[in-house]
Amino acid sequence: MESDYRYYSRRAAEETRRAARAITPEARERHRELANLFETKAEERHHGQERRYAR
Repeated sequence: MESDYRYYSRRAAEETRRAARAITPEARERHRELANLFETKAEERHHGQERRYAR
């Protein structure tokens, strides 16, 4: 099973690629927003894992 961190990291990369290929500025912006959202979620999960293993 894929970890939350890997899932959100993968989705961020996918949305970044979609933004690069988007035809309209609106679509490009929406994909960038989603990429940023997924990247933030990935970072939150990654830092949560670091804290869990640091104990």
